[in-house]
Amino acid sequence: MTLAVVLAFLIGYLLIVFEHPVKIDKTVSAFAMGAIIWALLAIGFHNGSVSIINHHGEIFSLLSGDKEHLEEMFSGNLLHHLGTIAEILVFLIGAMTIVELIDIHHGFEVIKKLIKTQSKVKLLWIMGIIGFFLSAVIDNLTATIVLITVLRKLVDNPKERMWYAGLIVIAANAGGAWSPIGDVTTTMLWIQKKVSVLPLMEHLFLPSFICIAVPFGIASFLPAFKGNLNGSVDTQVKGEESQTSPLM
Repeated sequence: MTLAVVLAFLIGYLLIVFEHPVKIDKTVSAFAMGAIIWALLAIGFHNGSVSIINHHGEIFSLLSGDKEHLEEMFSGNLLHHLGTIAEILVFLIGAMTIVELIDIHHGFEVIKKLIKTQSKVKLLWIMGIIGFFLSAVIDNLTATIVLITVLRKLVDNPKERMWYAGLIVIAANAGGAWSPIGDVTTTMLWIQKKVSVLPLMEHLFLPSFICIAVPFGIASFLPAFKGNLNGSVDTQVKGEESQTSPLM
């Protein structure tokens, strides 16, 4: 049964990794993997072939005591893990709702209007620094989505956008690590009271900053970030206005 659980995890993980070639949404794969693993654990537990570790670190098996009591412990263990996942989901839904409200009212347009540079290197560092601090406030995934949306307005060339997007992902992950609400992992630790806010920021801010400074420093010397962009935001806006002008 243990081997079946491991195989179910490996197959599910591979389906998540190869989401695009397999054409199965990773959410479906993740939910199916979790359901199958818990079903296998339940079958193994009731057969006496699998022992379970509860959230207190205690190991128990159906062969080691009162059947009814241990079945309740198994159900309680399942509900505990489901509750932990639900806490994270409720938190993320609230955070994403706030972000969507800001986006609907064009709140992120402020970021786009503040970026005036045509230098590829300067734009790289501006986007990186914004991503580093923004991800600490609205979580790294949301920050990545927001900045790539802004990036589409600033960089016309798809190949150049790919370079910027890759560095933005690095910046967002680095920024999310030093904040309790910046990443799912730190959020889980914070909810379970494994870490507190100030010590987490104190110990992880500098390592997180190094994680962005080193790759961005290397990228600054790469050919992809040499020179200027094809056109600034102001130039693009003027071009669009000239196309719609009745005098043209």
